[in-house]
Amino acid sequence: MNLARAIHFDESDMQVFHSPARTGEWCIAGGFEFSNWTEADLAGKARQAFANGWLGVETFGRVTFVAVTPVTPAERAELETALAHHFVTLYGAPSVEAARGVAAGEIAHMAELCDGHDMNTLLTVARELTPAGVRESFRVIEADAADLEQLAVHFDPDA
Repeated sequence: MNLARAIHFDESDMQVFHSPARTGEWCIAGGFEFSNWTEADLAGKARQAFANGWLGVETFGRVTFVAVTPVTPAERAELETALAHHFVTLYGAPSVEAARGVAAGEIAHMAELCDGHDMNTLLTVARELTPAGVRESFRVIEADAADLEQLAVHFDPDA
């Protein structure tokens, strides 16, 4: 099973996002953050986060690119718990148990986006506000293993 980790090719994310995700942290689309936004909310760094930021599940910062990476069942469970806690803390979910299903759904959505892609495949997200709400689209950039291996940070369970 695959999920995706934050990857940086330069320092631009440090400049364009209020809170940049850490290189190597697990990420999800995180579009739920913008569900109640209007055009008035889309200014400056908030606009950049809305337009093309993936959500890191450790720092809850944003990143432009993610790379497909294998995830263990234990890591996936930890991510679901961390995200459920985030829903309680930031969004007022009544309990971690009540939020766990929504968190699992967000992680499952990211796993679907990564499904069938080779390790190091890059993904980008683009969002727009429509009369029906937030529309997300995703772009896949196939990996050239020799180039990405020099930059990508991967978890090694044997290290």
